[in-house]
Amino acid sequence: MFSREDFIFTIGYDGPAAVVDSHAKRRYGALSTKELAEKGLFRAAYSSALYAKNEEELKTVIDIYNKVAGTSYTVHSPLDRLFGVFPVEVTRSIVL
Repeated sequence: MFSREDFIFTIGYDGPAAVVDSHAKRRYGALSTKELAEKGLFRAAYSSALYAKNEEELKTVIDIYNKVAGTSYTVHSPLDRLFGVFPVEVTRSIVL
């Protein structure tokens, strides 16, 4: 199973393997979705909300992002494209 930390700090893919940022994973991996968003790590926060499959967490990320960016996104906006996060099946992870 792909861990939460590996998922939220994936920076790319090498074939069927996810490439994970080890520095960010160590530094921010224990933070909650809300804490990630409050630190301005919106891509990681969005990934965390997706991993949790929790609409409340997703709404929290969007609310904080809208406040900081002056936008008006909703949970129905194309957020995958905004943050560049698309859930995919991977068989392993490479931690760099």
